[in-house]
Amino acid sequence: MKHSVVIVDDHVIFSQALTSLINTFENFEVIYTCKNGIDLMDKLKFEKNIPDVILMDTNMPQMNGFESMKWISNNHPDLKVLALSLEESEYAIIKMLKAGAKGYLLKDIEKTELETALNELINSGFYHSSNVTKVLIKSVMNEEPEINLKDNEIKFMQLACSEMTYKEIADTMCLSPKTIDGYRDTLFEKLNVKNRTGLVIYAIKNKFFAV
Repeated sequence: MKHSVVIVDDHVIFSQALTSLINTFENFEVIYTCKNGIDLMDKLKFEKNIPDVILMDTNMPQMNGFESMKWISNNHPDLKVLALSLEESEYAIIKMLKAGAKGYLLKDIEKTELETALNELINSGFYHSSNVTKVLIKSVMNEEPEINLKDNEIKFMQLACSEMTYKEIADTMCLSPKTIDGYRDTLFEKLNVKNRTGLVIYAIKNKFFAV
């Protein structure tokens, strides 16, 4: 009897191609696909839809892979999830693994490694590629993972080190207050800080802002 697999990815053509590929594997078959975490939540309400393995993208609309993984960890902790993403930053990898994923694969993975990963996941409960292993070693050694910041996020952080209000920052950057709030919240999460003071300290420490 084959092990059941569910694919969660908003790119339909990719999901279809991956389904066809996995269905050629001796020990696995795809039982359904989902476009995002909300779609997955709806399907997992029924016991017959609970798979042996979930392959999940990280970047999806409405409910992304990180949010979906947290929900799965709280509601279906026994489910085995492999992240399958284009995102290869150490930040994304560690965040997904901390949320409960049992492995992290890149979408350019070779067919043979994907099959190996699925078999290892069933047999040992996890699968870590060489790249992920390096990231985990750095994490254990307390080395901070590289944090990728976008140009506008850096610009916002530099302006946040001034006495400007968030509305004034929005006006300076010619952006809406809602967009600025989004930059703020994203940076708080990426940098693991809780307020503007923490953001300023990070900026000074990492030379984004000169005293």
